[in-house]
Amino acid sequence: MKSIYFLLVFLFSISLVAQKLPEGFVYLDNIIPTVKVELRYFSSNNFIGKPIEGYRSNCIITTTTAANALKNVQEELAEKNLGLKIFDAYRPQRAVNHFVRWAKVLEDTLMKKTYYPKVKKSELFKQGYIASRSGHSRGSSVDLTIVDLKTNKELDMGSIYDFFGSESHPSYRNISKKQLENRILLRNIMIKHGFKPYKNEWWHFTIRNEPFPKTYFNFEVN
Repeated sequence: MKSIYFLLVFLFSISLVAQKLPEGFVYLDNIIPTVKVELRYFSSNNFIGKPIEGYRSNCIITTTTAANALKNVQEELAEKNLGLKIFDAYRPQRAVNHFVRWAKVLEDTLMKKTYYPKVKKSELFKQGYIASRSGHSRGSSVDLTIVDLKTNKELDMGSIYDFFGSESHPSYRNISKKQLENRILLRNIMIKHGFKPYKNEWWHFTIRNEPFPKTYFNFEVN
């Protein structure tokens, strides 16, 4: 019995070590317990149509700096019965490598109709939708939207998350007044709390003065 007990303790200890994050990183729900999470790359609901390498759990990891800023965003939104929903944050380099490999297999267009109907897959690199490096791998970028806490529904932003096309640009104007207002609400509150937006994606923001501006991490989301 003693040998079994010590074996279980040993295995549990290994598990704890495996889940320990690098210094400067946190699990976001430890900072914001109320945050909504739908980690798209952990599921098949993404532009590839299958789970992405490096995502082993539906949890959000960010740098501590980004997490504390997101907490301030969440607290302000809560005053309006709104909250954040996170689609992606820290992204392992191995996941980015998965995207690159997929982009080179031109016949694999399973999700084209939903995510890139107007863009040839052969053009994804040239047009900047796929790259060999991602700011997400530095840990301080987040992909997110706003949800209505009464209905638990996402606010209508005029395009789906990860849509490859001009419709996703924050500056796109061929959307309804309400959709534009929702984009502006998200953009303004994120900027107010220290994030800078990305010109081609309404959902993508990076904390200013990110702590690891030149480091691309590769530990798993677990």
